[in-house]
Amino acid sequence: MNTIIDHTFLSPQATTSDIKRLCAEAVTHQFRAVCIPPYFVSRARTELHETTVRLATVVGFPYGYSETAIKVAEARRCIEEGADELDIVINLAAVKSGDWNYVKTEIEQMATTVRLKGKVCKMILEVGVLTDEEARRLVEICNGVRPDFVKTSSGVQGGATPEQVRFLRANLHPEIKIKASGGIRTNAEAEALVAAGADRLGTSSGLAIIE
Repeated sequence: MNTIIDHTFLSPQATTSDIKRLCAEAVTHQFRAVCIPPYFVSRARTELHETTVRLATVVGFPYGYSETAIKVAEARRCIEEGADELDIVINLAAVKSGDWNYVKTEIEQMATTVRLKGKVCKMILEVGVLTDEEARRLVEICNGVRPDFVKTSSGVQGGATPEQVRFLRANLHPEIKIKASGGIRTNAEAEALVAAGADRLGTSSGLAIIE
């Protein structure tokens, strides 16, 4: 279980000492990655130097409604500072407005930006607040773009459920992995999501889950 957990701390009140602790815990317990605010990427890169723990951060977090050019610039800066993986919130406002050309173009641009740097792209869909039609359209777009991962949620607008993961696994291209995130606090919850098809788990309760 440890090696599929993104050990996460995205509180707006996070401090440097919190991030140092998170990185140390991830190294000790061999978590797959830490997931932290962009402000701390360069600091975390130093903490994780010469370890196998990946460094993930977020783009457009938590609501995703920044202009695409701003999100592209944010992604590039995070990569320059040492991020290995980027969890990118889609523009939910564009989805709810039915602006599908904008949504598709943004997902393409974000995935390409990350891919050209040889890094991992995770697109956050916020499945819990989507209609069935919106979810279907987003899955179709992702199948065409092929980001490395599709992520259930930011954790701000609801958490991951096995039903969401099963829907994604049944409809996404097999090459696209799934990250379940939001509200995962126990080992039983984690195991249920993995059984449903999750390849990665994002949680701030990693220690409780493995213990």
